[in-house]
Amino acid sequence: MHQSWVRLPLSVAFVLLTVLWAQPSAAQEDDELDELREKLEASAIVEKKVMVPMRDGVRLATDIYRPKGVEGPLPTLFWRTPYNFNQLGRRRIETAMDYLERGYAFVIQNERGKFFSEGDWEILGFPRTDGYDALSWIAAQEWSNGKVGTLGCSSSAEWQLALAAMDHPAHAAMVPMASGAGIGRVGPFLEQGNWYRGGVYQMLFGVWLYGVQNTQRPRLPEGLPREDVVRLSRYFDLAPKMPEVDWPEQIRHLPLVEMLANVDGPQGIYSELIQRRPNDPAWYQGGLYHDDEPWGVPALWLNSWYDVSIGPNLALFNHVTANATDPEVANNQYVVIAPTPHCRFFGAEEETLVGTWATSGSTTKS
Repeated sequence: MHQSWVRLPLSVAFVLLTVLWAQPSAAQEDDELDELREKLEASAIVEKKVMVPMRDGVRLATDIYRPKGVEGPLPTLFWRTPYNFNQLGRRRIETAMDYLERGYAFVIQNERGKFFSEGDWEILGFPRTDGYDALSWIAAQEWSNGKVGTLGCSSSAEWQLALAAMDHPAHAAMVPMASGAGIGRVGPFLEQGNWYRGGVYQMLFGVWLYGVQNTQRPRLPEGLPREDVVRLSRYFDLAPKMPEVDWPEQIRHLPLVEMLANVDGPQGIYSELIQRRPNDPAWYQGGLYHDDEPWGVPALWLNSWYDVSIGPNLALFNHVTANATDPEVANNQYVVIAPTPHCRFFGAEEETLVGTWATSGSTTKS
């Protein structure tokens, strides 16, 4: 542990519960949304498509929002994602404005190989190198006080686990929400990022990779000046439009290794992963967190009873509280479990039934 660094109070993590991570949609592109964007621009010092260099020279596209009229240096909330944030949707704008009003800088970054970030993509986005380097870069900025809190749900949470093993001196607190796909081996679970359950491949990840593993894609030239990247991002967002697929039919396709090729899907990591076994040494070379690693960061864990990985998530929480080498870190692990599906912590009233299930028009107590 880096005893000379004062950790961000864990109470800050509870502020992060305002996060709503729904993806932006075309329906949001209306006059009210434009007004929200203008309001955000008016209340913040905004730097878009800052090309942050990694240790190997690859640059990652990063947007920075800092509150106007607030004296620094500032603590930072950092959200890292493989998804498109070229145009923020309503909920993310409202979230960013909330953070700015509370005196935080808000930093958004695309993983390498995604959208305007350079390099080649890998699941979890190289948390031990790119994630570590991003925190170092943030902490070194003149507007930063050297403390960074990481947050996010699903893909924006899973990379945080391996980063926590690195115990970066600037990593003050974290809020991993629905982060099971970042867990390799923990206790009795050997799911390798939820790829398996009970040693059997889970079909949902092939469907997910159909829309995510777009490694064959149009790219801007590497080394392009930031001004050009900003200008081009105004009328290109490099987001793929994937053809619809009848997945209930396609997931029955055999052999499994050909499933994505059968729908003319993008080439990528799927064809390799589907041929691995749960104990393949290659699982320990990527960005997954395994229970033989240290843990150095206070955390607020958000999980769901009806998610794909509640078992590994709770096993990891218990492992960290029992094995973190620093008592301060071990005593500052908190978990909230919601009666919701994946990443629906803030919309439970819409589709959640607790204690009942319906069949043939009747309701039966469970």
